[in-house]
Amino acid sequence: MKDFEEIYVQYQAKIYGFLYKLCGDAQLSEELTQETFYRAFVSFEKYKGNSSMFTWLAAIAKYTYFGHLKKERQSRDVIQLEEVVDYYMEQEYQNSAEDLLLRKEVTEKLREVLKELPQKNLEVVALRMYAEMSFKQVAETMGISESSAKVLYFRAKNMLKERLQHEFKL
Repeated sequence: MKDFEEIYVQYQAKIYGFLYKLCGDAQLSEELTQETFYRAFVSFEKYKGNSSMFTWLAAIAKYTYFGHLKKERQSRDVIQLEEVVDYYMEQEYQNSAEDLLLRKEVTEKLREVLKELPQKNLEVVALRMYAEMSFKQVAETMGISESSAKVLYFRAKNMLKERLQHEFKL
């Protein structure tokens, strides 16, 4: 029990941050964080040490989050798009009225493109960008090879980038 308390203290903020970046709701993130650690505690004896503790907890958090989405019948566009838009837009854009309008249009188009992504690609993007996981950690979390994680990520990234560049000449 004491070991698990130490794990909670060490990783709670990072798991909360990961979940907050996914859903953008502080209260929901807190609930999902508690649910993640409850699930981890219940299945702690199943942790074999094949991955880092954070990778194992992030996998549980990811499944907890997507399970929540299924229960609530929410769509993928719950994922916060602000960081993704920042990632694909050049840094030279300012906060003028025109740039804010462009940013809104890019966000809407990105929302459409994200809906078209296969689930695995979307999960890889979320884990790489929001949890800031390495490809090795993403692969461990998803139960795929590291090269598969890279391929899924770069395909998703290229699809998003091409669509945005084509639409907005970014």
